[in-house]
Amino acid sequence: MSATPSIELCGHKVGPGQKLFVIAGPDSIESEEMALRHAKLLKELTGRLGVPYAFKCSYDKANRTSGKSFRGPGLKEGLRILGRIKREVGVPVLTDVHETSHVGPAAEVVDIIQIPAFLCRQTDLVEAVARTGKGVNLKKGQFVAPKDIVHSARKAVEVGNPNVLVTERGATFGYNNLVVDMRGFAQMREAGLVVCFDATHSVQLPSSGDGQTGGERKFVSLLARSAAAAGIDALFTEVHEDPDRALCDGPCSLNPQMFEDVLRQVLAIRRALGHEPA
Repeated sequence: MSATPSIELCGHKVGPGQKLFVIAGPDSIESEEMALRHAKLLKELTGRLGVPYAFKCSYDKANRTSGKSFRGPGLKEGLRILGRIKREVGVPVLTDVHETSHVGPAAEVVDIIQIPAFLCRQTDLVEAVARTGKGVNLKKGQFVAPKDIVHSARKAVEVGNPNVLVTERGATFGYNNLVVDMRGFAQMREAGLVVCFDATHSVQLPSSGDGQTGGERKFVSLLARSAAAAGIDALFTEVHEDPDRALCDGPCSLNPQMFEDVLRQVLAIRRALGHEPA
């Protein structure tokens, strides 16, 4: 992989010189009406700011800290809900998959399929997702250096899918903490990758509670601004109407007003640097 090209996600060009692509939504589907409500709100908000947008939500949170934690409605019901959102709200949708048997059903519904960070090196899963022809959001594992994630991205490209977005979500740093190396965005771009920043998962404090992952929401804005200055092509955030009551990743999630504020700041920085086209 060489100079960073643009890729295509949901009919939009994403990459250098293109508009910021935004992926946002609750971490998990807590209920059908809740997911619909968030999709409508976020479509209106991103439309007002003039950015291309995909709604994200998980039907199954398979890698929770504790086996007692909320996971979501499961494959069949979750995909039904995401399909309804796509039809009725009129937004592209993204969800993650954790095993190859889920890839085919997910591809029938969603526009972008996400490879979870813990699974970013799982060759069979990466190749199965790529072969669907859908957009691929490859989360960079907390254990993978920026310059090394190119090998996982190549797995998708080499089976015929060039539309791979690589998402930074922090690297493991000691116990119960993550750090974002801003040099990584330049390194990944130099490797020919189109890069996204997951501003909310990056403030996680993994397994810091009693069987739960904590987070420092107050740092989301700071990191998102820094990433915008470092050079990103897309922004990923978790948004919940009441983060303190969210059933998954509440300490990291933004409420809608916080999300709008962060997005406006990121867009302002990109415009000042000449990265955001008019």
